[in-house]
Amino acid sequence: MTDVPSHPLNDAHSLPATGFGTWPLTGREAERAVADALAVGYRLIDTAVNYGNETEVGRAIAASGVPREEITVTTKVPGRHQGYEQTLASFEESRSRLGLDRLDLYLIHWPLPRIDAFVDTWRAMITLRDDGLVRSLGVSNFTPEHIARLERETGVLPAVNQIELHPFLPQDEARAYHADKGILTESWSPLGKGSTLLKEPALVGLARKHGVTPAQLVLRWHVELGAVPIPKSADAERQRENLDIFGFSLTPEETAALTDRERLRLGGDPDVHEEF
Repeated sequence: MTDVPSHPLNDAHSLPATGFGTWPLTGREAERAVADALAVGYRLIDTAVNYGNETEVGRAIAASGVPREEITVTTKVPGRHQGYEQTLASFEESRSRLGLDRLDLYLIHWPLPRIDAFVDTWRAMITLRDDGLVRSLGVSNFTPEHIARLERETGVLPAVNQIELHPFLPQDEARAYHADKGILTESWSPLGKGSTLLKEPALVGLARKHGVTPAQLVLRWHVELGAVPIPKSADAERQRENLDIFGFSLTPEETAALTDRERLRLGGDPDVHEEF
């Protein structure tokens, strides 16, 4: 089993240096994939209300035999549940579906600035943390401006911001802001799903040089940046490969070379994207 290091968070807790994403897995496939991921060594499991698989994730965790305290479970508040009371109710629903007494990491899924409820949502999450129901608080798809407003109006910074991050979208400004504020960057779509990234000749050649797959090379790129990638795969062997990224390293020049390519956003723009 791969020994996965961890990152300290700004709230005195920590997070594994890679995790397992569950979107868009549903039903028995989701349950089986999470069970396999835990068996091969993943200890950070990422889900969300909008993924529609919290129940299956919870079942897999309960049946895994892995001690609960070793697993970091993440879920997210959807846009339709933003607001103070709505977030408290959403948390109880998530907790029930997951079959857990507490959550390890709770995120706001999207800021939805037009709706302008993310600060009240954040206040509810602070209440949950203070009541011992959530260990760490974070956000997803937030820009530095959104985070600055949370800090300004509540005095509490996120421990984590989960953003779209891959060599086509290296998010230099956001990562620099996170580093300055002590916020850990998590990467969704870390392999640039839906793009040509893993077929790029230079990337394939560099992977061959290191004796790894293109996917392993890109996931190691995230590690070199200090980000936490959350790849998804329903195949147990692919899961094992995606976890096996801590036995080699990239030079600063190789890391920079992977970043030096056209910019391509594969998901929504946080300033305008709305997902309820």
